[in-house]
Amino acid sequence: MSVSYQAVGWNRQKRVYDLVLWGGILLYLATFIGVGSTVHPQATAETLLLRALGTGAFLLLHVILAIGPLCRLDPRFLPLLYNRRHLGVSMFVLALAHGAFATLQFHAFGDLNPLVSVLSSDGSFASLATFPFQPFGAAALVILFGMAATSHDFWLANLSAPVWKALHMLVYLAYGLLVLHVAFGALRSEPHPVYIALLAAGALILAVLHALAARREAAIDGERLAANREGYVEVCAVDEIRENRARIAPIGGERVAIFRYEGQVSAMSNVCQHQNGPLGEGKIVDGCVVCPWHGYQYRPQDGTSPPPFTERIPTFRTRIVDGRVWVHPTPLPAGTAVEPSRIPGAAARPQESA
Repeated sequence: MSVSYQAVGWNRQKRVYDLVLWGGILLYLATFIGVGSTVHPQATAETLLLRALGTGAFLLLHVILAIGPLCRLDPRFLPLLYNRRHLGVSMFVLALAHGAFATLQFHAFGDLNPLVSVLSSDGSFASLATFPFQPFGAAALVILFGMAATSHDFWLANLSAPVWKALHMLVYLAYGLLVLHVAFGALRSEPHPVYIALLAAGALILAVLHALAARREAAIDGERLAANREGYVEVCAVDEIRENRARIAPIGGERVAIFRYEGQVSAMSNVCQHQNGPLGEGKIVDGCVVCPWHGYQYRPQDGTSPPPFTERIPTFRTRIVDGRVWVHPTPLPAGTAVEPSRIPGAAARPQESA
């Protein structure tokens, strides 16, 4: 988090993340060109570089799309999510280099404007055998540019979280366009079974990961909770919530995070104001709930970020009856202070350190 916008708020983790990322990218490009020149000695250096950039960008896009469901299934993948936008921008740089190099090599020296040539000189829509592939890649590149250009939190704050999220969900459209770009392009010129299998395997792996993550999330939302006469909903036993952690429950049509800390219980919205991250999957550190996605913080008793930050989320009233946690389903206005429910017989315990 930062009070004012900066180009990039560098820290040690981001530096290590980017060094590993670009070290891996450069190693991939060098390995692809080296192996390619050995297996296909007739291929030119320009062709090998073009293919290395294209396959590198496409492979990195698969990694980016896999990170989200992997984090839903196993929190050990969360460190990859923290700087996923760096992956996205790096992937766009590779895709842009691939597109620019292809345009220069195949379209820059004709009579037509290169961009017009990209969109008009590639086959015909009349049949699958001549179906053009370059417009698909160009459209995907435009989407990826929009995402990379708005990756900074400045755009998130000024576009609003729902608009920003909707814009960045277009990555799935870009992926579909790139699958068509590869299918009608590279696989048509080199229809080797191995290449077809790799393309299908990538799409299948992503589909399975998203299906498994959706199944897990549906299980949370499908939980049925009983209400008492005063409208409170019974969630779970106190002992089922780990210290400084939360239990996520579907209450009143939304997910609520019920945190246990210092011998007491508080409930708040599960949705972080930054990028709708799952607060209930984070933990309390130094008195604040820390979002596992990007580190935004909120006080559990009032749902507000510590000064000088101004983010606020709704809170919920809680009760503890016979060792069971009850939550009222009506959310209170964002930032409303609510007295935590004391756990009978529990003494205040020191906070867990980061």
